[in-house]
Amino acid sequence: MVDLNSCCLNPPTYPRLKRLLLIVTMLSRLTRAAKSLYPFRQITASTFIMHTDKKAKLSNETSAYPMVLSDRPAVCNLVPAGQCQFNPTFQPVQLLDRLPCGEGGTSYILRFGLPDTTKPMGLTTCACILASAKLMDRDKGELVEVTRPYTPISTNDQVGCFDLLIKDYGENGYLSKYLCEDLPIGGEIQFKHIDFNVKIPAPFTQKKIGMIAEPVQLEPRHVHIFNSIPLSIFLGTGITPMIQALHAILGNGPSDQKSETEEVTLLYGSRNKNDILGGDMLRRWASTYEDKFKHIDVLSHEPADSDYDGERGFIDKAKIEKYFPPASLGSDVIIFVCGPPIMYKLLCGPRNEEEVTGILGELGYSSSQVFKF
Repeated sequence: MVDLNSCCLNPPTYPRLKRLLLIVTMLSRLTRAAKSLYPFRQITASTFIMHTDKKAKLSNETSAYPMVLSDRPAVCNLVPAGQCQFNPTFQPVQLLDRLPCGEGGTSYILRFGLPDTTKPMGLTTCACILASAKLMDRDKGELVEVTRPYTPISTNDQVGCFDLLIKDYGENGYLSKYLCEDLPIGGEIQFKHIDFNVKIPAPFTQKKIGMIAEPVQLEPRHVHIFNSIPLSIFLGTGITPMIQALHAILGNGPSDQKSETEEVTLLYGSRNKNDILGGDMLRRWASTYEDKFKHIDVLSHEPADSDYDGERGFIDKAKIEKYFPPASLGSDVIIFVCGPPIMYKLLCGPRNEEEVTGILGELGYSSSQVFKF
């Protein structure tokens, strides 16, 4: 006996509803007890319509904030810590849309729903969330739970959904591959948010901010760092915490949320100009806020005969001295750093150590002047 009431409590996703409706229709024609299936058909059809209408409504509510990176404005809408819809318990939400971005074809904007689709996410700046999924361990041949931190690039102006910018590292990426390639639209994944995920709070009091961001580039210079540790633990874009901070610094918002920052400079390391994650948006912001924001790309593998005329090689001492405010400015300056472990080691010392070593240490920056994401 089918419990008709329970069929609508947790309706299947869109494709399943279509298949279910087709199957029930065929059965109703073939069986002598067709009349007993009519109520179920009506409930399934009405659920299908409700689900479609709900998705359309959600799409309309969130369409005001574009998914295309080059169309996204900087928005300052800060909330205190403790208001995020995600709490310390994992909650499932749907993948609403996925859009490839950039010219490299390996990065995506992913838009997810929220537990309460009538409200914004309520995430403080700067902070991340944790995503989790059960994936097949290729070595063990069994399902294992994989959890990774991600920093949303959307703001609290966005109602009912939030956006992640993720680079697909293929077989090296585990969760990034799953999110970018395997998770279907309408499929669910779990997220949570804990106090530890809150990093440095905005608005910022420093007048000058330097930002260093670099994704994992899978270079030979990185290999010794990962000899005994799964590479997928460290894969990330490096740029998403900076985008979140730039929203707070550049975006229009209430006067009491304005940062005191007068100048922010981003040194952004990438392999080549097709691999600059979020480049279109960052270039637009640099043009819109040219008196406040400078975006400098540093390309390590750009062909010598290309038309690129910017910085080449890696982010090093000379480039930091050239573009960043000096440590002598004291409390008026801070440097944000986000990237792979080798970058921390070379530039400022391990992420889990407060002491500043490496190039930034040599240049005189103190622990109060460097924040390691």
